[in-house]
Amino acid sequence: MMATTNDLKNGMVLNLDGQLWSVVWFQHHKPGKGGAVVRTKLKSVLSGKVVDRTFNADVKVDVASVDKRTMQFLYHDGTSYVFMDTATYDQYELPESVVGDASGFLLDNQEAVVAMHEGNPLYIELPASVELTIEYTEPGLQGDRSSGGTKPAKLETGREIQVPLFITTGEKVKVDTRDGSYLGRVSS
Repeated sequence: MMATTNDLKNGMVLNLDGQLWSVVWFQHHKPGKGGAVVRTKLKSVLSGKVVDRTFNADVKVDVASVDKRTMQFLYHDGTSYVFMDTATYDQYELPESVVGDASGFLLDNQEAVVAMHEGNPLYIELPASVELTIEYTEPGLQGDRSSGGTKPAKLETGREIQVPLFITTGEKVKVDTRDGSYLGRVSS
């Protein structure tokens, strides 16, 4: 499928020189003299490398057909992550390189969007935030207040994040899946 650089959108996957690149950011720019250009930040789907690239306006680019499917995470068998397509019930084994940092936020039976290209999994997308239980954190000290420092806490998935001093073991917290930051307590 072909499109012009004027049609670019965030999340669109382009096939440039035989490699797949995801559009992270784009901006149309019209300098004082000369033709309009489109500045982009492109992320390599396979390696994760981010590059800046500038295109002339109205240049044709090859858009890769990416099939995004909602899948349910079943289990991790030590070498790969097994997901089930919720529409067809087909199971897919995704290598750790595809799952990446998202593994620190995955719980059994959690849904995620898996992007596929020609039957090969490219990457997974999680919701912007997830609710996880604190498996262990040091007890807070007398005098800790809601504002102030942070301490490390281990989540039920094994990932470690920084939480405020008043958070205790067993509490459910909301965590940002993009950067692993603490967003707040979850009231039960």
